[in-house]
Amino acid sequence: MTEQVHVPVDLAGERVDSALAHLLGMSRSSAALLCSEGNVRLNGAALGKADKLRAGSLLEVTIPVRRDPLAVIVEPVEDLKILLDDESFVVIDKPVGVAAHPSPGWVGPTVVGALAAAGYRISTSGAQERAGIVHRLDVGTSGAMVVAKTEAAYTVLKRAFKERTVEKVYHAIVQGLPDPLRGTIDAPIGRHPGHDWRFAVIEDGRPSITRYEVLEAFGRAALLEVHLETGRTHQIRVHFSALRHPCAGDLTYGADPKFAAELGLTRQWLHARQLGFSHPRTGDWVEVVSEYPEDLSYALSALQSGLH
Repeated sequence: MTEQVHVPVDLAGERVDSALAHLLGMSRSSAALLCSEGNVRLNGAALGKADKLRAGSLLEVTIPVRRDPLAVIVEPVEDLKILLDDESFVVIDKPVGVAAHPSPGWVGPTVVGALAAAGYRISTSGAQERAGIVHRLDVGTSGAMVVAKTEAAYTVLKRAFKERTVEKVYHAIVQGLPDPLRGTIDAPIGRHPGHDWRFAVIEDGRPSITRYEVLEAFGRAALLEVHLETGRTHQIRVHFSALRHPCAGDLTYGADPKFAAELGLTRQWLHARQLGFSHPRTGDWVEVVSEYPEDLSYALSALQSGLH
């Protein structure tokens, strides 16, 4: 849709993004996005968001139709496997590159969309775009993840994660060798003060507790078993980065890119290995194990063979 917009006298000298926000009733960031896309023109020439306007100018503004960032796109994910299919829930083996649910800025596949494509009916509890999702794994983290099928299961599982009665076991390869070989990291995590898309150990962050044990040491790296007592975003990655032992391949949190390349890693070596919880209907203990995917197995084999 293209609109013609006259610039009134009272907006003379205003920046383009500010004026459009006022004239079209949109946010300034949305107006700036239109400018960056070349969708705001004056006499055929594209305007930048910081350009100043003259009274009486006639702007041509093209407003593209955008997909709702929270809409669930039903599409199959070939590598998504089912580890346990129960009438109350389904435990999946989430592959790398798949988000738990739609979110602004993410245009790739999602667990919600993949399960819908596979014919699964999941709980409608929670926000529409994250229906049935009781916990999440990062896009770059693979492994076991449970999704509620019924409303009752959603309520029980959501409470279990909140009350920390779920056993979440991860395996990670970190650079170097943590000292001690078994320990607890108790350090608050919050938004990184300089990067909105990162997290960090900060004084006024949310309480975060990670327990770990070294399973194998390889000199330049170590394989760890990690138990989470809390479930903060990027918790394992942030905690070990703060100890100067970032997950191998995790360039966002300080991993060595050369070491990652040697191991063939294009993401962090972090895998949700095991998930245990009380069955939401019977109360029986349920435990599911996820095997390492091919890329992580290759990197581990390389370390075990002593090539690195």
